[in-house]
Amino acid sequence: MAINQYNEACAEYNRQLNAYNAGLQQYQNAVARLDQGSQAYRSNADNLAQASKQIAEKQNELGKAVSQAGKQVADGVTQLIQGQRDIDKAETEYQSKLAEFNAQKPEAERKISEAERQITLAEEKIDNLTVPAYSVSGRREGLTSQGYCVYMVIEGIVAKLADIFPIFLYFVAALVTFSTMGRMVDEERTNSGTLKALGYGNADVMLKFTVYGFAASTLGTCIGVLAGHTLLPLIVAHAYSAGFTMPDIMLKFHPWITMAAFALAWISAVVPAWLAASKELREKPASLLLPKPPAKGSKILLEHFPPLWNRLNFTHKVTARNIFRYKTRMFMTIFGVCGAVSLLTAGLAVQSSIGQIGNRQFEELIHYDLIVAEESDTNSAQREEIATTLKGKTVQSSTAVRYEELSKTAGKENDKQSITLLATDDAYNFNEYLTLRDRKTHQPQILVNNGAVISERLAEMLNVSVGDTFTVNDENGAQRTIKVAGISEMYIGHFIFMNAQCYEHVFGDQYSTNAYMVRLKDHSNANTERQGAKFMKLAAVRGVVQNTTQKNMVSTIVGSLNQIMEVLILVAVLLAVVILYDLTNLNVSERIRELSTIKVLGFHTSETTMYIYRETILLSLLGILAGYGFGEWLHRYIITEVPPDEVMFDPAISWIALAAPAIVVAVVLAVLGWIVYRQLETVDMLEALKSVE
Repeated sequence: MAINQYNEACAEYNRQLNAYNAGLQQYQNAVARLDQGSQAYRSNADNLAQASKQIAEKQNELGKAVSQAGKQVADGVTQLIQGQRDIDKAETEYQSKLAEFNAQKPEAERKISEAERQITLAEEKIDNLTVPAYSVSGRREGLTSQGYCVYMVIEGIVAKLADIFPIFLYFVAALVTFSTMGRMVDEERTNSGTLKALGYGNADVMLKFTVYGFAASTLGTCIGVLAGHTLLPLIVAHAYSAGFTMPDIMLKFHPWITMAAFALAWISAVVPAWLAASKELREKPASLLLPKPPAKGSKILLEHFPPLWNRLNFTHKVTARNIFRYKTRMFMTIFGVCGAVSLLTAGLAVQSSIGQIGNRQFEELIHYDLIVAEESDTNSAQREEIATTLKGKTVQSSTAVRYEELSKTAGKENDKQSITLLATDDAYNFNEYLTLRDRKTHQPQILVNNGAVISERLAEMLNVSVGDTFTVNDENGAQRTIKVAGISEMYIGHFIFMNAQCYEHVFGDQYSTNAYMVRLKDHSNANTERQGAKFMKLAAVRGVVQNTTQKNMVSTIVGSLNQIMEVLILVAVLLAVVILYDLTNLNVSERIRELSTIKVLGFHTSETTMYIYRETILLSLLGILAGYGFGEWLHRYIITEVPPDEVMFDPAISWIALAAPAIVVAVVLAVLGWIVYRQLETVDMLEALKSVE
């Protein structure tokens, strides 16, 4: 500004100077003209005077201009000095700002370069964007369906078991009650004859047995109804609480179920007593005062096969005759032992079927810990970030695969099933992360170009086998047809495995990887969840599939079902004890005179015990064999109907499920045999033989 003012003052000075020079030139011209034309001067004095006047005015103006120009020059110099000071100050500030600019220039250039790179990556990301696909899921489907489905699975377990076990247990209990009431009527035979001889009518005598049966069954049913409304619901609620946070159970009274329980109890206790008493009271009092005659002997089926019959010794022939002689007791023993063994076999087999699926799935079949899925619009920098993380210290190894979530509407509830598709172009390394094999033969399943290997549970749900085709919906909702080239053992989840050529054939698109199967050095659930969360923080990661979710689901189902099976096993053992004890005691009491007779004839106590107990052992063996068959059917029903659509229980029956029932029955028979031995050892043979008199 000072320089501008100075320049303006100089310009003004130059204008005034030019004006002065112009005046001076005019003066000189006038003098020249004066000298040259004195005559004209003299003749034109007035003009000369006027010119002199003008010269004087010009000189006056020139003096003023020179004075004003000097003042302006002084002001300009002052302003110039101040301007120089401002320039020096501005120069200092400029140098300071220049130094600051030079210091920040590299960082600014780096940010500008990074921003330009981000713009380039964003443009690349925009180019890779695809049209999103939308789907509608119910509460049994989608991300939040896991807890609901597991809860409904356990609810289904309880419901299905409640459909079959009460009926089965009722028939076994009715069998015991029937034999007990029939035995009571037989034991009261003499008293019934005495009452009839004293003039009591049949109705009065029968009332004694019906009232007893009614009172006993009513009391037992009251205890059962109380336990059924309190104890068993609490056990089931405890089974639920193992995997869920639930409110306290609300105990309610069920009148219709209670009425049905009383009606069935009266039918199983009162009706047998009434039938047995009515049949017995048809005889005359004199016949009733005598003991019931033994059943008549007759030829049995084995006698029609002389080669077999003749090879039996005397005691074995007697045992065979007695078995067919007392047919009712034979069927009761076989049916009772069959019921107990079948419950034991089913309970232990189910425990074995569900107990090992977690270890088999995640130790023998699935070896990866995570599936890290990429976003569809990732750029090179983001993929490099994933690659760097996969090379971290916590990762043992990884392999790139094609991962997609397919769907299929199927199953018991016609739900939308989630199916995991894993495709690879490196079948050799694929085996390090997944073992594809046949469940029965353990034959490896090979990935071929014209078909896919599917999980066994998916094949069962879709009812397909090797060579069949089925359709699924891809992530965009389009239907894809897949041919089954193999069925692999897999217990949790639905899977489809294929190679790159098969993928291109099915989906009509070029194969490309979009996920990584990751094996961690630490396979614990805590570390798996921690590493999964670490991968989820990466911008290029769409999602992480962890095995911990499936492990927790299976653990919840197994824990709940195990508690129910433990109750079932306990009931089965008690049934075996009660049935065998009741039938053995009934057999001994009814045939005490026969046993006393053969003991008088010289049989040792052990021989006498085996004389009668051999029948129980043989019938128990038949019951065990029948129980294995029915228990296998019951086990098959449970593992087929109980598990959810995405879980398969191992259908194989373990040796423990076959050996334990036989051992339990053998132990019960051994204990009861010892009791019978002690009872026969101390029996008063003379009193037993004189009991008729």
